[in-house]
Amino acid sequence: MHMADALIVPAVAGTMYAASTIAAGVSVREVKLENNPKKIPLMGVMGAFVFATQMLNFTIPGTGSSGHLCGGMMLSALLGPFAGFLTMIGVLLVQCLFFADGGLLALGCNVWNMAFYGCFIGSFLIWRPMMKKGATKGKIIAASVIGCVVTLQLGAFSVCLETLASGVTELPFSVFLATMQPIHLAIGAVEGLITAAVLCFVHEARPELLWGVGETAGEGRLTFKKTLGVLAIFAAIFGGIVSLFASAFPDGLEWSMEKVAGTSELEATGGAYDFFASIQEATSFLPDYAFKNSDTAAGTSFSGIIGGLIVVVLCVGVASLLKFFKNTKVEEAKADE
Repeated sequence: MHMADALIVPAVAGTMYAASTIAAGVSVREVKLENNPKKIPLMGVMGAFVFATQMLNFTIPGTGSSGHLCGGMMLSALLGPFAGFLTMIGVLLVQCLFFADGGLLALGCNVWNMAFYGCFIGSFLIWRPMMKKGATKGKIIAASVIGCVVTLQLGAFSVCLETLASGVTELPFSVFLATMQPIHLAIGAVEGLITAAVLCFVHEARPELLWGVGETAGEGRLTFKKTLGVLAIFAAIFGGIVSLFASAFPDGLEWSMEKVAGTSELEATGGAYDFFASIQEATSFLPDYAFKNSDTAAGTSFSGIIGGLIVVVLCVGVASLLKFFKNTKVEEAKADE
């Protein structure tokens, strides 16, 4: 559901950048207040895991469309909404700058549509209430499916609102909405099942890693390091190998645009578009997850591996800085207790 720059006007882009920045600022403040050193490596590994799984487009049978995970629900169930949101920003930023996946002008929209709903709506309104009295596999599956379906529907609806506010006449609101919502309903259901599988594994391996479970967590079967290792190995396999077999069908947004406008690539001209496009062209050394001027499988595998590593470095680095620059007033208050 990564939006291209041509789908929005600069005013809408600026508004969504502001909204996403406010949410990020709140998240930074809340993460700085936490004292959970395990979250730092977990943010890195899960960021790489989401990056890799977003490369795995799966076919939606009978539609000619495909979908991929957003990942917000998965991240917030493991990291909490605030650390999960910052991790999602890291994933989307790396995709945008280094792989030209989603427009740079539209980054604020993509953060809101793909990260905000999954990390905040999904976690606070769906995941936490359902896990209040303890986690079971049944509740994890239900929360994952419901959460992914609901938050992906909200994200798809936001895309339609943003194109409406931008006056994109090629995508009439009512027709575009009627096309976007059903296809993302199917994508959300599949994402929910995949999310449930990952969270059920964590529930068996280290149940205390599930956000909101707390004291109700039982004993895990694996150590924390082994659990991270398994997730890291799967991230490498997904990004480096399984990504080669991703569906070639357009994703839900591109498919909807083709159905409504007859094309998935709209054009936009102007100084703002040219400025952001020039930055993205300069930074994207693996556009569309491939070597430049080449469509070899090696480019896809390399993109999956190197992209995951960049996400790990970025997320761990940012989390470490937030821990280092923790509010001194909070530390002083704790010392006086």
